[in-house]
Amino acid sequence: MPTFTTYDGTELAYRVQGEGEPLVCLAGGPMRDAGYLGDLGGLAAHRALVLLDARGTGASAAPADPGTYRCDRQVGDVEALRAHLGLERIDLLGHSAAGNLAVLYAAAHPGRVRSLVLVTSLGRALGVGTTDEEWDEAVEVFADRPWYPEARAALDAIGPDTPLRRVHEITAPFAYGRWDAAAQEHAAGTERETNWEAAPAYHGEGAYDPEATRRALTALTAPVLIVAGECDAGPTPAKAAEAAAFFPHAELVVQPGAGHHPWVDDPEAFARPIAAFLDPAVRTVTVDGVRIAYRVAGPEDARPVVLVHGRGDDSTTWTGITEDLAADHRVYALDLRGHGLSDRPGRYGFEDLRDELGGFLKALGLTGATVVAHSMGAAAAYLLAQREPGLIGRLVLEEAPAFVPLDPPRPVAERPEGPLAFDWGIVTATDAELNDPDPAWREELPAITAPTLVLAGGPTSHIPQEQLSRLAGSVPGARLVTIAVGHLVHNAAPAEFLAAVREFGL
Repeated sequence: MPTFTTYDGTELAYRVQGEGEPLVCLAGGPMRDAGYLGDLGGLAAHRALVLLDARGTGASAAPADPGTYRCDRQVGDVEALRAHLGLERIDLLGHSAAGNLAVLYAAAHPGRVRSLVLVTSLGRALGVGTTDEEWDEAVEVFADRPWYPEARAALDAIGPDTPLRRVHEITAPFAYGRWDAAAQEHAAGTERETNWEAAPAYHGEGAYDPEATRRALTALTAPVLIVAGECDAGPTPAKAAEAAAFFPHAELVVQPGAGHHPWVDDPEAFARPIAAFLDPAVRTVTVDGVRIAYRVAGPEDARPVVLVHGRGDDSTTWTGITEDLAADHRVYALDLRGHGLSDRPGRYGFEDLRDELGGFLKALGLTGATVVAHSMGAAAAYLLAQREPGLIGRLVLEEAPAFVPLDPPRPVAERPEGPLAFDWGIVTATDAELNDPDPAWREELPAITAPTLVLAGGPTSHIPQEQLSRLAGSVPGARLVTIAVGHLVHNAAPAEFLAAVREFGL
C-alpha cells in the first residue's frame, strides 16, 4: 500500500482502485478505515479511486498529537496527498463525517478543487446540523419494517452514557435503505474498522467555524454534487438541499430508496450520476424528473444535430459519427432513460421515450434540430415527429421498427447473467409493445412534416426491409436509402452512413 508523509511527519497510507483520472475519497465514520467504501458501487470502473486512510485508521500511522484527529487539523493531510500525487487540482469525494473535511479543504484551498462530491454528508462545517429530535422523527420512514419495533426501542434507550460503539450498533439498521444481508455485513465492519478512541475528537470543540467557511466557499468555482439518500435521517434530503445552497455551483441528487450508505443499497444508481458529474464530456438535464446524460461536441453556434441510440446502446455508439458531424454542427448525443449514465426510472414504453426526447429538445432549446436516430430511438423520434410536427427540423431514421405486430410474437426474454449496461426492463417493455403495437403509431405516419430519410440495412437486418419501404412510403416526401450491412449501419459502414446523411442535407 503506498504511503506519504503529511505536514506533521505522520505517515499516511492510501489504496488505489480502478483506472483513469484519480478521485480522492475521504472516509467517514468518523475515523473509519477507508476499506468500508469498497469500490463505491462500481465507481472504480469510471475513475481511479484514491482511498485515504485517515491518520490513526487502517494502515495509516497514529499521530504524535491526538489533537490532530480533529477534522480541521486533517485538512493538511488532504493537501499533502494532493502534492504527493502531483496533481494541480483534485476531484474530491467525502462521505458522511468526512464531507466536513472535504468542505473545509475546499474552503481552505478553493483553487485546488476541480470538482467536489459530498455523499450523505453531515453539514456541521456549514452550520447545517441534525438534532436528535429531527433524526428520531426521520427514521419513522422505516416504521413498516419488521425489525423496526426492536430497533426503535433500543434507539429510544440511548442516553448520554451510552458508549459510542453501542450507539453505532443500535443505529446501524437505520443507516441503510434495506436492512438485508449485504447491509448487515457492511455494518458489521464498523467495530473493527473504527478508531474508537480518536472518533470523539473528530468533531471536537473548535473544529468548525460555519460562518467563516461559508464566506470562504464563495471563492469556490468548482462544481459540487451533493448526493442524499431518500431514507437517510442524517442528513435528510431537505438538510442536504439546505447545505447545497451555500455553494456557488451545486447540484443535489436524491437516490431513491437509499440510506446513509447509498452505494450499498443500489450500487448502479449510486455510481451513474457521480460518473456523469465527474466526466467533463458528459452533461445532464432533468426531463420530467428523470436525469438524462448527454454528450456535446462542435461549435456552439453551429446547426444542432441530436443523435438518439437504439436499445441496449448509449451515446458512445455515435462517437465516430460525432467526430465527423461536429466539424460543422453542434452535436448532442443522449443516453435515453435506462441506458448509459441516465436514470433508470422503470417506465420504458415507446411513448415514454417519445416524451423524453421531446422534453430533451425543449429543455435545451433545440426546436428545429435535425434528429438522427437508430432502431428503438428512431421509433421514439418518429412518434415525436407525428405528435409535435414543428419540433424536429429534419429526421433520419436508421433501421426503425415499423410497428407491424411481430409474427410470431417474441416470448418474454430472460435476463442474461451478470451486470448489464442498461436496465433489462427496457427489453421486456418494448418487446411487449412490438408484439402488439398501437395501430395509431403506423396510421399517423402521414402527420410527419419534417423532411425524412429512412436508412435500411438490407437483407441481413432482422427488420423486414419491406416494412421499412412501406414506412418510408407513408411519410410524405420521405427518401429511402439501403446500405446493405445489417441493423447497425452507422457502426458497420460509417463512411456510407455519413455520405447518405450529408447528401440528405446535413
